[in-house]
Amino acid sequence: MSNRGLIHTLKHLRGNARGCVYTEPLWGIPFNLYAPYVSLYMLALGLSDAQIGLVASIGTGAQVLWALLGGAITDKLGRKRTTLIFDIISWSIPTLIWAVAQNFTYFLVAALVNAVWRVTMNSWTCLLVEDTEPDQLVDIYSWIYIAGLLAAFVTPLAGVLIGRFGLVPTMRGLYVLAFIMMTTKFLVMNALVTETRQGRVRMQETAHQSVLAVLRESTGVLRQILHTPTTLYAGALMLTLTICWSIRGTFWSVLVAERLQVSDAQLSLYPFVRSMTMMAFFFLVMPRLRRTSYLPMLVGLALFLASQVLLVLVPPGHTGWLIPITMLEACSTPLTSTMLDKLVAVSIDVAERARINALLTVMVVLGSTPFGWIAGQLSTVDRRLPFVLVIALLALSWVVALLGMRAARRATSTVSVA
Repeated sequence: MSNRGLIHTLKHLRGNARGCVYTEPLWGIPFNLYAPYVSLYMLALGLSDAQIGLVASIGTGAQVLWALLGGAITDKLGRKRTTLIFDIISWSIPTLIWAVAQNFTYFLVAALVNAVWRVTMNSWTCLLVEDTEPDQLVDIYSWIYIAGLLAAFVTPLAGVLIGRFGLVPTMRGLYVLAFIMMTTKFLVMNALVTETRQGRVRMQETAHQSVLAVLRESTGVLRQILHTPTTLYAGALMLTLTICWSIRGTFWSVLVAERLQVSDAQLSLYPFVRSMTMMAFFFLVMPRLRRTSYLPMLVGLALFLASQVLLVLVPPGHTGWLIPITMLEACSTPLTSTMLDKLVAVSIDVAERARINALLTVMVVLGSTPFGWIAGQLSTVDRRLPFVLVIALLALSWVVALLGMRAARRATSTVSVA
């Protein structure tokens, strides 16, 4: 399959997939501009490693409630309306709080408000997937990730601004920019999408029920998950990889800045390299994997694991190793992320997508909640220890992915025989 297939998909997107994908850069660019510096911004405002981990854990804990309610809210209000309301709450408001943050309390409040994104992630996923052909999912998820990678073209500017104006003033400006661009995205996307067919069905079915009444019906959905091995393995992979990505996102900049002695201004080089490598991988490799099995996920997990082992082994001051390590990790991300997204999408019962998504998310959030605090405590002892934890979790993920692939093959064989 030539890489023209990816471009062809983008040009011929229709309906909700078009509205979701075309507007995604308005969220992805500002998020990826400020994300590499969040932990350093918190350190600069006086937070300790342990407090950074605590904010992450409390924020994750708050996500449990919203993840639990997310399916019921999405069914009750509809995919489109839920996405608009909760996008504005979970991103527009926190970016303004982060822009004026002064201490631990500001970050804690922002994390609690930002936790609402678990609702909109459910509704937005339903908007994207429900009226979309399954064969398009790998391409569509590839474009979602590429939308965030577009920030690579302006990421070096963040480093220049930090070098000239300092970390804190630059971050405040980036958060204001994020507020403007993200809010614009939410409004424009809302104008481009329509309620899905399944969304209209669920809105009618829940029209005379409260959100709590809809939530109480989830017991049967939970039994359905527990009796579907592919969905269980997908949920387990979501859990382990969510923890890994969270720890990596929170403590990578702390490790390379404090242990490997990379300056704040130079830090922008590595997200740039990572983004450009991922973009090349998306265009040159991923289109060839559109109709493959989930074997590439095992390769991606192995690459991710190797990159973290090398990161832990780099001696202080030897920053030359960071470029190849960053490129290795970047190659792993498209393989793991898009294949996991596809696995989750195709393993879920269409009629109960919102509530199954919600319950899977609850399991993931509950399981990952302690790890921000744990990683913070480990980082206090040695900045490499959070990544040792990531290595152990990635090894577990590889085993889970292998078992999940076998379960998926058995399920397919059963359907074929039937």
